[in-house]
Amino acid sequence: MSDPAPPLPAPSAAPLPEARVQPQRPFHVIWLIPVVAALIAAFLAYRAISQQGETIRLSFNTADGLTAGQTHIRHKAVDLGTVRRITLSYDMRRVVVQADMRREADRYLTNKARFWVVRPRLTAGNISGLDTLVSGSYIEMDPGPGGGVPTTEFTGLEEPPAVRSDEPGTSFVLRADRIGSLSSGSPVFYRDIAAGEVLGYEVHPAERAQDSFILVHVFIRAPYDKFVHQQTYFWNASGVSVQLGAEGVRLQLQSMQALLSGGIAFDTPTDGQSGPSSPVNSTFALYHDQESATSARFQERTPFLVYFRGSVRGLAAGSPVELFGIPIGSVTAIQLQFDPTGRDTRVAVRLEVEPQRILGAGLVPDQQPLAVARGLVAHGLRVQLRSANYLTGQLLVALDFFPDQKPAEVKEENGVIVLPTLPGGLEGITSSLGQILQKIEALPLDDIARHLNATLAGVDSVTNGPELKQSLRTLTATLAAVQEVVKQAGAGAGPALQRLPQIAQDLQTAVDRAGKLVGSADAGYGSNSQFRRDLERLMDQFSDTARSVRLLTDYLDQHPEALLRGRTGQAGSP
Repeated sequence: MSDPAPPLPAPSAAPLPEARVQPQRPFHVIWLIPVVAALIAAFLAYRAISQQGETIRLSFNTADGLTAGQTHIRHKAVDLGTVRRITLSYDMRRVVVQADMRREADRYLTNKARFWVVRPRLTAGNISGLDTLVSGSYIEMDPGPGGGVPTTEFTGLEEPPAVRSDEPGTSFVLRADRIGSLSSGSPVFYRDIAAGEVLGYEVHPAERAQDSFILVHVFIRAPYDKFVHQQTYFWNASGVSVQLGAEGVRLQLQSMQALLSGGIAFDTPTDGQSGPSSPVNSTFALYHDQESATSARFQERTPFLVYFRGSVRGLAAGSPVELFGIPIGSVTAIQLQFDPTGRDTRVAVRLEVEPQRILGAGLVPDQQPLAVARGLVAHGLRVQLRSANYLTGQLLVALDFFPDQKPAEVKEENGVIVLPTLPGGLEGITSSLGQILQKIEALPLDDIARHLNATLAGVDSVTNGPELKQSLRTLTATLAAVQEVVKQAGAGAGPALQRLPQIAQDLQTAVDRAGKLVGSADAGYGSNSQFRRDLERLMDQFSDTARSVRLLTDYLDQHPEALLRGRTGQAGSP
């Protein structure tokens, strides 16, 4: 059983406190947070709405590197829009990218604007887009020039354009038969300086396939575009040019970039730099190499025809024509003119000579080519084949002067001047050797050999015969006897030689006395008498006799053996 509850205490006699109600505050500080959030949301909404531009549609072949909500559209690293959606086209051949653009880009959304995806690219001549390896791919926008029609539909470029619309420079058009390794982005060089790029190319249609040609569009950046004049020439500088020609082995390389991706070079001759710069989209020819471009400067060409009757191996179309070793033209055609009888078979070689190479660019001869050719031939001008390269065996056509040659006739065949020729090079050597061999063959070598054998046999019989041996023994004995006689003569001639000076002195005394006698006779008989003239001749003879005796005395004093052997020029030998 539970205990009963204790009794309640009795109410106290003290009064209870009076309750008071405090007034409630109308606003609390915490309420500022949603207000601020609402204001920020409103501001962001207003800003988004105010900056919201057009929604555009871009078409690409692939969406590689693109992500909806993340990929941006930029121009010079400034965001102009964001990709919102990526879908496929109705035929599933292309990718359609919807992007929201900012309002400041709306005025540039024209049909001249270009879009392309920037991603890492490795080509033969360039590496680009490496920064997208970290930041990801994005779409680049090029506004293009002003004046376009507003649009929101664009076809994206699969490759970045070579030149931006805001880059200063001038575009030109080059006409070529073939482009080789050229492609969009290939460099254009001016004196080894990268001055521009190839924008692209297109085939110009024609009624016949062989008449079609290619138009190459190039862009030359400022200030190099000011160096393009009317006489500027362009040539293909792609790869490595190895030529084994008249000048030997020639290796030509424009640059490593041109080696990898192809290239074009241009230059202007000195006499063509004074004119105005060429306007935009001017058309020029694109030559195969620099040599062809340089030759194209000379517009005047005079055809000639020459005939050779020997081998022309090593001569081909394009071989140089030289005057004193200086190129003045080239060979255009070689044709064999066969005569069934074999009497007039020859090779016709057609030449083209550029008179401006001789007279100077821009100059033409005052006289007609036929009159000039006749004057030159009259002074000995002839045409020869000469070796251009001993290693390759190539030939060239040389014009030279031979004043000693017989006069030759200059004529025309179908309006083409025919020049006289001379054998030259291997042909001349072969002709000379042939003439020498003909002369040797005409010699009676068999008869000469028989006579020579007979002569040698006679000499051998005489040399080895007993008569020659006996003669040599007799000659030896004779020489010994002569030597003994000379010794004895030298001993016996001594007294006589000692008296010779006295004899010469007596003769001189006689001459002096005769002179005095002549003087007396001259005084007695006159200076112009016959007697005087006879005496003068007699005295001259005496003088000559005395001089001869004196010389004989001196000689015998030095060479006493001359009394026996005579004056043979070898009197001093034993």
